Amino acid sequence: MPVYFYAAYILKYNAFMDKKNVIIIGAGPAGLSCAYSLIGTDYTPIIIEADSSVGGLAKTIYENGNGTDIGPHRFYTKNDKIMNLWDKILPIQGALSCDDILTNRNIILNKNGPDPEKENNVFLRRKRFSRIYYSNHFLDYPLKLNFQNLFALGISKTFIAGLSYLKSCFYKIPETNLESYMINHFGKVLYELFFKDYTQKVWGVHPAEISKEWGVQRIKGISLSKILLNAFCLIFAIKQKKEISLTEEYFYPKLGSSQLWDAMAEKIKQSGGKIILNSEVIYVNKKGNKIVSVKVRNKNGSIMELFGDIFVSSMPIKTLFTNMNDVPQKIYNSAANLSYRDFILVNFVTKKINLKNNTKFPTINNIAPDSWIYLQDKGIKAGRLDIINNFSPYIVKNYKENVVINLEYFCNENDEFWNESDENIINFAVSELKKLSVIDDGDIKTSKVIRIKKAYPSYFGSGYDKFEQIKDYINTFDNLYCIGRNGQHKYNNMDHSVLSGLTASRVIMKDFDKNILWGINTDSEYQEFKNLK
Repeated sequence: MPVYFYAAYILKYNAFMDKKNVIIIGAGPAGLSCAYSLIGTDYTPIIIEADSSVGGLAKTIYENGNGTDIGPHRFYTKNDKIMNLWDKILPIQGALSCDDILTNRNIILNKNGPDPEKENNVFLRRKRFSRIYYSNHFLDYPLKLNFQNLFALGISKTFIAGLSYLKSCFYKIPETNLESYMINHFGKVLYELFFKDYTQKVWGVHPAEISKEWGVQRIKGISLSKILLNAFCLIFAIKQKKEISLTEEYFYPKLGSSQLWDAMAEKIKQSGGKIILNSEVIYVNKKGNKIVSVKVRNKNGSIMELFGDIFVSSMPIKTLFTNMNDVPQKIYNSAANLSYRDFILVNFVTKKINLKNNTKFPTINNIAPDSWIYLQDKGIKAGRLDIINNFSPYIVKNYKENVVINLEYFCNENDEFWNESDENIINFAVSELKKLSVIDDGDIKTSKVIRIKKAYPSYFGSGYDKFEQIKDYINTFDNLYCIGRNGQHKYNNMDHSVLSGLTASRVIMKDFDKNILWGINTDSEYQEFKNLK
């Protein structure tokens, strides 16, 4: 039976059985989590996804036996409900993985957990390492007060930055944008060393043009400022609150991020839900303060109208409102002016990398143990270097001989870099890898370019300045709930997006007030949801 006709059949059957249909736009972590949470209730989830697979920005792409994540993503959460959900779908390993065995690593194993050497449905427990590349040096992230880091930064520069930080503790400037927010929290010297240029690299605009809300949400203890704070607190015997945002471990599906979302999608379908892939929402039909239907177009151009009782949207708010009828002009204009940051992932399979392991944590072939490295050097256009082997050796073909790495570039759709040919982008990325001394000539086996649209909602521009009005308008709808990174126009972590989906299901079932959805984005607010039951 064709998928659209099957979906229509479900809608009619549920109406006969007095079950309510929940149309969920987007099969990313938020949409899938909402649908999964509705299993076994009086609500039937029907997910509409424009892509050919589920997972959204948290998916794994395979080619010639090698996988890489869009991101990539580390699975970590402070929320017990989310961790229990993940563990239920993919149990945490109970035996050593292949790289643990080969390197004689000792890790915490879950009693009665699966053996990753024998089973695929496994959550691996991984050690977290990240570094910063700054001024031709690699610095620990979070920083340690050791000779290597002090040498890289310079003792005088470190001392001046510390004095600047202390000044910021006692003298505050008006916080009108991200720049002033950063200066108040880390001092002007630290801001100019580590934040100013890197922020402009990520967002393409000066920090003074960005709302401070991005800093409130995303900056939870940057490494250099943290170590300086620790040092000065020791000197002056100041007691400080323990920073919990930087964890020492994370979890990762054996076969890549997509594995968890594929498993969740399968459970949704087995329980009566429906997932319609390759289908783009092209029209949102509202009457008064209710959404009544959406028109969907598949890859063959066929169009179908799906009616529902409740609608959950994780699609970009800009697209939601530009596709909706009878939107007040000022709301339409504001939504249409919302901006996004896109990015390009350049993926390589290499014979080796020159980044050696200078830690006590053993790795195969002694490669650097980093999950990713932040590239804060002015002379490097890429924002981050990912080492996929350290996420899971099982997604790297011949992991003993190959290393899979990514360079991540932040850009805007249809700007000069975005429109470059794949060949030119690859050649440029190779030149940067050489500049970073990551590879030598002849090391690269394969390469490819992956373009990602609307990866990061922007916290600036005329649309964002009016976002409170957009949010208030969304709240006037009786049966519309917006979730996820793009659905709420928030630069959420993956677990925050999952939490927004789980919480939306509870709002739909009348357990929570609708406004609680907009509070899921910061650590302080996040604690309120830690033990959500």
